[in-house]
Amino acid sequence: MTTRKDWDTYFLDMAYMASTRSRCGRRHVGAVLVQGKKLLGAAYNGAPMGVPDCSEAGCMLVEEYELADKDGAEQVVKKQRCIRTIHAEQNLLLFTDPKDRERSVVYVTDQPCWTCANMLANSGISEIVYHRPYPKDGEKVKSLMQQKGITFRRLETYEPPVGTVTDVQH
Repeated sequence: MTTRKDWDTYFLDMAYMASTRSRCGRRHVGAVLVQGKKLLGAAYNGAPMGVPDCSEAGCMLVEEYELADKDGAEQVVKKQRCIRTIHAEQNLLLFTDPKDRERSVVYVTDQPCWTCANMLANSGISEIVYHRPYPKDGEKVKSLMQQKGITFRRLETYEPPVGTVTDVQH
């Protein structure tokens, strides 16, 4: 007899399944909206509808500089990020009803970035559950969620479904 999955695992599995629709070569992210035990929406990161995505047109990269701790010393690090895609959390908010978001839970494969966290904080949700950390914005996002009274949890021991994880490229 197989063990029945708990609800967190079940819904995070769904977020990972949604992420498989992404055509971004850098990172596949999925998100689902849940109220009670009812799935109200699913989304993934990708280009706007009708616009070539990363797999067709390549990533639209911009360069950014950030401070990073390297062996105890702050250094300026140059990074690239793709701006072609709309983040999974943003698509989830675009394609779900505001009434459905009240007191709902968002399950997302990756910890939200600062912009997505701001949008989620203003959406009426009560909880965010994620798997992979996003260290760049981690502490700021955690602080924002505490200020808003939104439960913010990482499932550290979670194992995504086989075949749903892609390597993150920077």
